[in-house]
Amino acid sequence: MGRTVVLGITGGIAAYKGAEICRLLVKSGYKVRVIMTRAATSFVNPLTFETLSGGPVGMEMFKRPEGWEIQHISWAQEASCLLVAPATANIIGKTACGIADDLLSTTIMATPAPVVFAPAMNVEMYNNKIVQENMIRLKKLGFWFIEPDSGFLACGDQGRGRLAEPQAIVDFLLQVLEKKRDFAGQVFMITAGPTREPLDPIRYIGNYSSGKMGFALAEAARDRGAEVVLVSGPTELKPPQGIQFFPIRTSLEMREVVLKQFPMSDIVIKAAAVADYRPEEVSEQKIKKTQGNLVLKLKKNPDILGELGKLKKEQLLIGFAAETEELRDNALKKLKNKNLDMIVANDITLPGAGFEVDTNQVKVFKRSGEVIEFPLMTKGDLADKILDEIKKIRP
Repeated sequence: MGRTVVLGITGGIAAYKGAEICRLLVKSGYKVRVIMTRAATSFVNPLTFETLSGGPVGMEMFKRPEGWEIQHISWAQEASCLLVAPATANIIGKTACGIADDLLSTTIMATPAPVVFAPAMNVEMYNNKIVQENMIRLKKLGFWFIEPDSGFLACGDQGRGRLAEPQAIVDFLLQVLEKKRDFAGQVFMITAGPTREPLDPIRYIGNYSSGKMGFALAEAARDRGAEVVLVSGPTELKPPQGIQFFPIRTSLEMREVVLKQFPMSDIVIKAAAVADYRPEEVSEQKIKKTQGNLVLKLKKNPDILGELGKLKKEQLLIGFAAETEELRDNALKKLKNKNLDMIVANDITLPGAGFEVDTNQVKVFKRSGEVIEFPLMTKGDLADKILDEIKKIRP
């Protein structure tokens, strides 16, 4: 992969932070091509970026090209990534609507490289429904966003809308750029977290799943070039940047989303801890405590993984099994009965390998009969190991 980042600077007070982003990228060994909108030049002199990047700053759409290069095409093709920081509501809205009326917006439309927006704006602008819908639309189309920070804003307001710190932006960008993109062109659907089956308006049946393994897999697949759809039950985790996120609560909601997304998926990893049963009846009012015992009648939830095993055609289907005993036998039984290509099994009674922790220790069973055992490691590292094994099944 090349080592060129096209850095777009738009017209906001945070434009001055773009200089530090440029410096950090150059320091990391990347060639930086800077494009400034006309409004951005009102905040920062282009000479600043010419000095930091060591090259010309692109500004004019119809400037006579040097040689036979058309700037927005040549820079778009040269880019390993296009970063817009700060990204105003204006550039986000134009991109969402397919408008290309200046050098930056035209380059965005012309590049095959990943495009990352780092929004910065007034808190009310950021929360505006139109801006939010534009961002949702772009995320679904595969554009990435580095969420803004909360704090005091230049306009005097307080809230979300402050440009993320330059180092955090560059760290995110480098993490993506330095990864091998061996899953480019593949669509992953990954499920994560628990499901919650309601008893009444304030109570539910659930489990201890934190979603950390599924989220780690989503980030790893994204960083290796895949388009990722993450379907997750309630967690305390922030949705990863640059993925399509579907929050759900119940097993039936998860089933609906998963079955809808399945035909468009190439690789499916079912890492969620889906409840096997749900209450037969859900009380519309809070269930009051009585003198006697409370008896709950439960009915079986649909077997989502089993359904996918029957529906799959060209898809790879990977399951998870959290066990407390007879790990190998239970994993192999699930592998066969659900028509899986691979299953990742862990003994949740082992220290550091259960729910709500940052580490895991697993055994991977493949349909071919191969078994791989991984020692205790972080879920982030394990996610890459699991993807490596998937890659061996489908090179």
